Amino acid sequence: MFEWTLQHIVCILGVGLLTGIAAYTDTKMWKIPNKLTLPFFALGWVYQIGFWGLPGLQDGLAAFAVGFGTYLLLFMVAGGGGGDVKLVGALSVWLGLKLTVMMMAASTLIVIFDVAVITVYKVLRYGTRKWKHDHLATGKTDEKGKPVTKTETYAEKQKRRILPFAIPVAMATWLLMLLNGAGIIKEGQLGPARKPAEQPAQVVER
Repeated sequence: MFEWTLQHIVCILGVGLLTGIAAYTDTKMWKIPNKLTLPFFALGWVYQIGFWGLPGLQDGLAAFAVGFGTYLLLFMVAGGGGGDVKLVGALSVWLGLKLTVMMMAASTLIVIFDVAVITVYKVLRYGTRKWKHDHLATGKTDEKGKPVTKTETYAEKQKRRILPFAIPVAMATWLLMLLNGAGIIKEGQLGPARKPAEQPAQVVER
């Protein structure tokens, strides 16, 4: 355990609000609005510069490059929602590089576990045919059983999603906050208070 500072409180409030609201909107509407991610993206830079100055700005830039860059590449290759990419971009500025990498790794493991559990549950309850119809892009049929060849709309693609993206991101982020608060993870934005860098000793010439 360690002593909480104003920096810790601001970071937890910012990160908690961003991920909590994003998880709610993504669950209810399958959407993470720009009016949520963009203001928090700007506030993340204020937080970093306000508390850490130039090192905070550098940490935020490195985290943004890794987090936003990775998910933007995945979005361009595999598709998905643009709001998901913006959420990671905004969140990465707050978390810094180390916690962003940890969040990405943890959220990936959570996605794999959650999707496996949900898939098994739906297959057992509704059957394989309905699961394929609801979540696979291929094999769609109309009411008469004939193959559907039309191009999917964005709304139809959203309906095929098994899990809202913001859920594993929020779960991973909150897990990291708990581990930091317990002192298990001892570095990053939510770790023990940082000490200012020591100034090099000046040599007095005689």
